[in-house]
Amino acid sequence: MNTISSYSPIHVVGGGLAGSEAAWQIASSGVPVILHEMRGVRGTDAHKTDSLAELVCSNSFRSDDATSNAVGVIHAEMRMAGSLIMAAADRCQVPAGGALAVDRDGFSEAVTKAVHDHPLITVVREEITGLPPKDWDLAIVATGPLTAPSLASAIQTETGEDSLAFFDAIAPIVYRESIDMDICWYQSRYDKVGPGGTGKDYINCPMDEAQYNAFVDALIAGDTVGFKEWEGTPYFDGCLPIEVMAERGRETLRHGPMKPMGLTNAHNPTVKAYAVVQLRQDNALGTLYNMVGFQTKLKYGAQAEIFRMIPGLENAEFARLGGLHRNTYINSPTLLDPSLTLKSRPGLRFAGQITGCEGYVESASVGLMAGRFAAAERKGEAISLPPATTALGSLLGHITGGHLVTDEEPGKRSFQPMNINFGLFPELQPGSIVKPEGVKRFRGKDKTIMKRQLIARRALADCAAWLGQESTLAESA
Repeated sequence: MNTISSYSPIHVVGGGLAGSEAAWQIASSGVPVILHEMRGVRGTDAHKTDSLAELVCSNSFRSDDATSNAVGVIHAEMRMAGSLIMAAADRCQVPAGGALAVDRDGFSEAVTKAVHDHPLITVVREEITGLPPKDWDLAIVATGPLTAPSLASAIQTETGEDSLAFFDAIAPIVYRESIDMDICWYQSRYDKVGPGGTGKDYINCPMDEAQYNAFVDALIAGDTVGFKEWEGTPYFDGCLPIEVMAERGRETLRHGPMKPMGLTNAHNPTVKAYAVVQLRQDNALGTLYNMVGFQTKLKYGAQAEIFRMIPGLENAEFARLGGLHRNTYINSPTLLDPSLTLKSRPGLRFAGQITGCEGYVESASVGLMAGRFAAAERKGEAISLPPATTALGSLLGHITGGHLVTDEEPGKRSFQPMNINFGLFPELQPGSIVKPEGVKRFRGKDKTIMKRQLIARRALADCAAWLGQESTLAESA
């Protein structure tokens, strides 16, 4: 160890964005860290260097607007919390309009240098092939979507065969407020009332024959993303991309996820829909709805264009678009407690994408929280969770319990990875959104912008209070 400390070290497995951030937060609190990284001993199919926090995909951290963009809000909160990842990103920024993009090599080098230079961090290049040994006492697994097979197997053994997903089949998620309910209606198929249900648990979007045929044609012609060489082709029954189903026959979707049986259009009960797209509530707040059975490999631009052909979704705003790719992640709401500790193994936390978050900053932010929680535990301090109204708290809430469980398909996981978005934040207090003085028309986009500005301002103020800081950033936002 590079310096003397009265505390035993905390072990962090994985030197990506989450692991590097977790190590930094722990060391910044005065607790020593041993950071274990296998690259340098064993490479991956995606990484090109041995540097910490290597960016394997885009060089963008997305929007840096903390006034009305959820990603910008989590940027600001991480900066308030002394994030190494955000500090390195700010130092290595390259022009990208309103986004925060970085020189990827410079960024990784900056993180690597900061970690190696910290007197309380020791980096050990080795592959951890199983769960951290119990004599490590406190540890964080932050191995990301490319977790080594041996470690993934050990996680499965500890948590159960169905607890780990190796491929992520993602359906698009739509903001509830952007769905046109003059066209759509609430109804469960055959008015079925399941546990906790009302018989009106889905939003239904009807199509006539011409609309259905045009939609199928667009799916078949849509531009798709190919699998990376190291991903293979992970199609399996029950998880086929919507466009692949369309290619298998024009009527396939009508007898699959778009079947109209058991549904009656509340707006026009005498006319039977030719096909129906169903959306199911995705979070406990009721602000997000996922498109049932619509996992896809269509490119994002094609998704937005084609899915807005669906009646009632012409003006849909997407909290997340669909995808199907390699992404090892655990069933966190079942397995982790609110401080990211594995329920079956006290002292062992998970962080980053393996917990079920998407994106660079989201991964790093979960590492930030796991690091702070572990450090507090080591020091015998009470663990302070970020308020649910903050970006950090809302993402933590999604990971550890903000999803809904469906009983329609026994054994099927309803928890899916998520980027930070305003649909994860609690609603504002009634009466918070007030029409500006002198404005005659105040609805639609203008009202949505104000709502997001108010949520962002509340988040930053509450985060500052949580961290014991002044809320000047929140006021300026």
